[in-house]
Amino acid sequence: MVNSWSLLTLAVWAAVAAVNPVFCDTYGRRLDPHGYTDSNLNVHEARSTVPVGFINTGPAPAGETLKLRLALAQSTADAIVDALYKVSDPKSAQYGQHLSKSEVEKLVAPNPAAVDAVNAWLQENGFNGTALSPAGDWVGFEIPVGTANTLFNANFSVFEHGSSGKRAIRTMLYSLPPSLQGHVDLVHPTTSFPAPVAKGEIVGIKRSVEHVRLAKRNLTADCTDETIPECVQFLYDIPLTPATNSSNRLGVTGRFGNSAHFSFLQQFLEMFRPDMNSSTAFSVVGIDGGTNDQEGPSVSEGELDIQYTVGLATNVPVTYYFVGVEFQDDGLDGYLDEVNTILAEENPPQVLTTSYGMSETTISFALTDKLCKAYAQLGARGTSVLFASGDSGVGCPAEGDDLVFQATFPSNCPFVTSVGGTSGFPNEVSWPGSSGGFSNYFGRPSYQDAAVDAFLTQLGDKNAGAFNRTGRAFPDIAAAAEGYIIFAAGLSGITGTSASSPVTASIIALLNDRLLSAGKPPLGFLNPWLYSEASSSFKDIVSGNNSVICDRTNPQPPRGFDTAVGWDPVSVDSGVSMIPADRFEGDWFGNAQLY
Repeated sequence: MVNSWSLLTLAVWAAVAAVNPVFCDTYGRRLDPHGYTDSNLNVHEARSTVPVGFINTGPAPAGETLKLRLALAQSTADAIVDALYKVSDPKSAQYGQHLSKSEVEKLVAPNPAAVDAVNAWLQENGFNGTALSPAGDWVGFEIPVGTANTLFNANFSVFEHGSSGKRAIRTMLYSLPPSLQGHVDLVHPTTSFPAPVAKGEIVGIKRSVEHVRLAKRNLTADCTDETIPECVQFLYDIPLTPATNSSNRLGVTGRFGNSAHFSFLQQFLEMFRPDMNSSTAFSVVGIDGGTNDQEGPSVSEGELDIQYTVGLATNVPVTYYFVGVEFQDDGLDGYLDEVNTILAEENPPQVLTTSYGMSETTISFALTDKLCKAYAQLGARGTSVLFASGDSGVGCPAEGDDLVFQATFPSNCPFVTSVGGTSGFPNEVSWPGSSGGFSNYFGRPSYQDAAVDAFLTQLGDKNAGAFNRTGRAFPDIAAAAEGYIIFAAGLSGITGTSASSPVTASIIALLNDRLLSAGKPPLGFLNPWLYSEASSSFKDIVSGNNSVICDRTNPQPPRGFDTAVGWDPVSVDSGVSMIPADRFEGDWFGNAQLY
């Protein structure tokens, strides 16, 4: 039987609403009778469209708890960028003089006025704030949805992603209260969406492998269809000589349940690196509850990343930064929590490789900029931060945006090194899936000017209007992306730039071993060096493209870029061809002087 009290209550509320109707704007913010929102609140961030694949299923329950973060304004927003370039530009007198943890934290510490304002606001509203970054520039607190809607003039709703089932509470717009204006750069998670990847989803293209010849190989023939460590070592002259410097470390990112199994690594080394100790392992740093579960099923990405770092960077200590299922706490699949975890280390790894990413437009510019400058902090401390460029060519546009190519994050960041993919052995061409293009968020950094201008001159008017000619261009370097053999409860193959990045990271880690053992600093942020002194050491990839057909039911002409002489947004130059150990001399790597 229906409760009569409930019927009476509904009738009363209906009558009230008829007399005093509630009006909302197109973002769901409540308006006063004159059609204005709270005049004391200024809109801080807004997005006009929901990311592709997500659907707004309705308002979030008012009583549900949000874990929000405030990014506090810094005294000098670009101080860390200036410091990064001083220690990374080969032309700088401070090249290689990387900063300490405390020196970086002083540069990025929040403005004291911002700290006071945020603490006062939190206390006034009964919240307990927690510092979430070493420098204190991120503060977290918990708040009910209904209260957040009121304080930030927002409309937090539940968004679901159709194919992955991922659920996220977000708002299309929010405002800052007067006391926080000028003191808070952004509130998160609000207008930025997570990557639509389900736990355990494979990044890259997997195939089964029925047979891999393990006897003495004819590399020219065998490496055409299969890529194992021996193929990569031959392709890029990677020496077998073990690393010796114990302070040298290589970091690898793990996400979405992509555990890396110690037993599978051991079998991989027994098969493909018999010259190594098959018991060589790696350490694990758990983030957001990550445990690198050894009992769970094998997912290829984790095995790939570990087997082709431990298996190529011979004896370089490898750390697996494994983000667990609690990554929802940072609202961005663990990107924030991982970088802050590493920044909190007194001695972070000299190389960090990550084989995950998402569309640039998924994340607001304000949040992208904050993350980008966090990677700049790592670079200023001497860490080379590498990201796979992606496996979607120039990307498929959102509906109604037919011409615009899609950049990927974090490759769009000027302070990381984006790694594209190549195909073929030993004569490499571009791998067609290799993502590359131009950012609509970040302008082109000066270290790219000469290389990108030369490409644009060759390109002419082709693809006019489809990309931002003045944007940060990517990738910065490339390596083999096709047919990698891994051991994951049996042999299987995987293809994608998610293989190219750990391979490149392994080469950089071996270079760092030589430098550190000679009493010199590691390479750190690579790009200014890559685009100048090191460019003559690479193979120029001049064949292929990264064109894609987005609608196969109504095929359109392929959209994308062709390779060119010199830099191009496809596969750039391939490999960092290492000089074998018996020819490595002091300061020299190929024709490029390091220090």
